[in-house]
Amino acid sequence: MPGLLYVVATPIGNLEDITYRAVRVLGEADLIACEDTRQTRKLLDHYGIQKPAISYHEHNEMERTAELTARLLSGTVIALVSDAGMPLVSDPGYRLVKAAVENGIPVQPVPGPSAALAALAASGLPSDAFHFGGFLPSKPGQRIKALEALADEPATLIFYEAPHRIVESLEAVEQVLGARPVVVARELTKIHEEFLRGTAAQVRAQLAERDAVKGEITLLIAKATGPPPDDTPLDEAVDALMRDGTPRMDAIKQVARRRGLSKREVYDRLLQK
Repeated sequence: MPGLLYVVATPIGNLEDITYRAVRVLGEADLIACEDTRQTRKLLDHYGIQKPAISYHEHNEMERTAELTARLLSGTVIALVSDAGMPLVSDPGYRLVKAAVENGIPVQPVPGPSAALAALAASGLPSDAFHFGGFLPSKPGQRIKALEALADEPATLIFYEAPHRIVESLEAVEQVLGARPVVVARELTKIHEEFLRGTAAQVRAQLAERDAVKGEITLLIAKATGPPPDDTPLDEAVDALMRDGTPRMDAIKQVARRRGLSKREVYDRLLQK
C-alpha cells in the first residue's frame, strides 16, 4: 500500500507562524524532505521534533525524486518542506508531487505562511485579483520583456526579488510601467520587517541611499487601471479588424470595448465620417 506525501508550509521568518496541524504532521511523518536540512533542523528543534531529514533541492531534485517516489510506493509517509513558506511556490517540489500523482500516491497540502499573500494583504494595493510571477528575470532585457508582457494585466503584480537586484528591477518598472504605485515588502514577519510604498522611482531612491539592501524581498505593482491608449482613428481601427475577417458589428464592439466607449458611440462617430 502506497504511503502519503504531505506538502507542508513552514514559517517565512517568525517561528510562531506555523499551524498546529503542520507541527503534528512533521512529528508523525517517517521522513522530512527539505531544501536545506540545517535550516529545517532549526524549526524541528524549536518544536522538539526528532525525525530524519533528507535534502531535496534544485541541484538534486531529479535524482531525489526517483528515490523518494520509491519510498512513497513502499508505504513511507513523507513531509515535503522548503526553507520558508509553501513548497513549490518558487521553490523545489513540482517533480516529486507530479511523480506522486502519476503513481497514485495521495498528496495532501498543509497550508500556511506565504510571503506573496502576506505582502499582498498588507500592501494597500487592490487584492481582488493578483498575478504571481515568481522571480523577475535577472538579465535586464528579459526583465523588461517580462514586465511589458504584463503591462495590461488587470491585477496586482507580485514578484520575489533578490536584494542585490531590487534597485535595478525598480528602474525597469519605472521604464515600462511609469508612475504606478509599488510596494517593496522586506523581511516579512521578522524583526526588521519593512514596507516601502510609492512610485517605483520614489522607492528606488529610498533604497539607493542605503549602503546595502538586505533580506527577503517581495515586490508588488499596482494593476493596470484601464485600456492602453490608442490614438488610431476609429474608422481605421474598425477597418483593420474587418480586414482580418471580423464582421463589421463585431469589429465595432471590440473597438468600443477597447476604448471604453459604447457600441452606439462608435457607430454614430463612424456615420459622421
